[in-house]
Amino acid sequence: MSKIIAIANQKGGVGKTTTAINLAGCLGVLEKKTLLIDADPQANSTSGLGFNPKNIEKGTYEVIISNVLAKDTILKTNSPNLDILPANIDLVGAEIELVQIEDREFQIKNAIKELNDNYDYIIIDCAPSLGLLTLNALAASDTVIIPIQCEYFALEGLAKLLNTIKVVQQRLNIKLKIDGLLLTMYDTRLRLSNQVVEEVKKHFQKMVFNTIIHRNVRLGESPSFGETIISHDATSKGAINYLNLANEILEKEALKE
Repeated sequence: MSKIIAIANQKGGVGKTTTAINLAGCLGVLEKKTLLIDADPQANSTSGLGFNPKNIEKGTYEVIISNVLAKDTILKTNSPNLDILPANIDLVGAEIELVQIEDREFQIKNAIKELNDNYDYIIIDCAPSLGLLTLNALAASDTVIIPIQCEYFALEGLAKLLNTIKVVQQRLNIKLKIDGLLLTMYDTRLRLSNQVVEEVKKHFQKMVFNTIIHRNVRLGESPSFGETIISHDATSKGAINYLNLANEILEKEALKE
C-alpha cells in the first residue's frame, strides 16, 4: 500500500511545488517507488519535471472529470523511481465542474485506488487554495505536509488551513494526519527568519519538522532545467535539505512499524 502525502497551503509562494517535486525526487533516490500527482491548475510540478503542460493530452483533469484511468496518464521522469501524473490547462475548469459531480470530494481518491500497490509513496501537489481540488487531495491522503516560508506573513492563513484539515478529518477522511509543518526559504543572514522559526516552533512544537529548507540558488534554477534538485546538483544545500526531509519522513514511518 502506498503512503499518500498532500503538500498543501492555500498561501502561494511558500515552496509548496518545490517541496512536492524535490521530496518526491529524494524519495525516489532513496529507492522508494514514488508518484507525484500534479493537482494544481498552474501545472508547475509538470513543467518543473521537464514536461510542457500544453502537450499533455491526458492528465489530472481527464482522470477526475472524464474518468480516464490514472495508469493511462502516468509519465516516467528522468529522476530515479519517480513517475508523474501530470496536469494541463484544462484543470483550471475542474473546480467548477466538480460541483455538479456526485461524491465530488472523492474523485482523486477513487481515481488512484488502482495505483496503491504500484508505489511506496504518492505525493500530491495541491493548488494554492482551499477549493475542491485541495479537498479532493486531502480526502485521498494519509497525511499532509504544510510548507511555511520564513517570512513576515508566515502564519497568515495557517489557522484557516488547520481548521479546514480538521473539517476534512471529521467529514471526509478520519485517518488524515498532519505529517508536519515544514519551514522553507530560510535565510541564515536574516534576523526575521530566525524569529519566524522560533515563533513557529514555540506554537507548534513537535508538529514542526527538524529539517529546515534554506534559500538556495540551485533550488530556484532546477525547475528551468526540468530536474529535481537531487538530479540538478546533488551537493547543493537544497539537495541536502530535501534528502534530510525524505529521511526524516522515512524514520517517522519506521518508528510506527
